[in-house]
Amino acid sequence: MAEHRSMQRGALLDAARSLLSEGGTEALTFPALAERTGLARSSVYEYFRSRAAVVEELCAVDFPVWAAEIEAAMEAAQTPEAKIEAYVRSQLGLVGDRRHRAVVAISASELDAGAREKIRAAHGGLVAMIVEALAALGQNEPRLAAMLLQGVVDAAVRRIELGAAEDPVVVTDAAVAMALRGVRG
Repeated sequence: MAEHRSMQRGALLDAARSLLSEGGTEALTFPALAERTGLARSSVYEYFRSRAAVVEELCAVDFPVWAAEIEAAMEAAQTPEAKIEAYVRSQLGLVGDRRHRAVVAISASELDAGAREKIRAAHGGLVAMIVEALAALGQNEPRLAAMLLQGVVDAAVRRIELGAAEDPVVVTDAAVAMALRGVRG
């Protein structure tokens, strides 16, 4: 029985990812989840008490996976510059990934404090890694530099998400160039 429950929970999370990546947080409703999974709406409430609870669970499940991919790319890089490039490229490389789209939709939305805190904590781990690389490059304010660098990444993510005029590769290369030139001060 427990196995069946965890399968249904997984199906609900997968449906939530699809809804988020297709229509953002407005698309994530219990009726839509019920329809996607073929469960009764009352069953959806047995698994999750609210939309925020669905989002929180998605954060708990997807953020670590997403962060681990970025972390692995950074660990494989040999120099601080290469680590920063890996940080930017791996985040932008995940834009097409449904999990990443769900994460972006979640980050952009009005969340309750608990879900926001989980996102901040997950981002915090990534930021800590980048702060270290920035400090190694001699940045006087590595935390501030990390926040600004993430701003460049977020802007590039939005540009790619919009399906802007430029090819994602062009956006990615521009973000990397800006990051590397900027972090060298």
